[in-house]
Amino acid sequence: MSLVVLVTLPPERAHELARILVTEHLAGCVNIVPGLQSVYRWQGEVAEDPESLLLIKTSGEKYPELETRIKSLHPYEVPEIIALQYDRALPEFQMWLRDTLEPNG
Repeated sequence: MSLVVLVTLPPERAHELARILVTEHLAGCVNIVPGLQSVYRWQGEVAEDPESLLLIKTSGEKYPELETRIKSLHPYEVPEIIALQYDRALPEFQMWLRDTLEPNG
């Protein structure tokens, strides 16, 4: 099973987290989407903050370790971590992703 995991965080932390996840073979690729403005409710108040969105490509097998690692590095008390399973992808991309998640990949 292949996943795209969505994570938002402060822009200044996005690149560091992306590099760690790829370096540790928890993600094959992480796209950083800058320039988000998030409006949300936190502790009874409406808040607004600039954020970046990470689009993390990984596997279902790697997800538990990926989630744990994100939580350990993320600056938020309750980070947004949403995993989306997809059914179709270019077979060559799927092979590449599987290979990159292996320690020797």
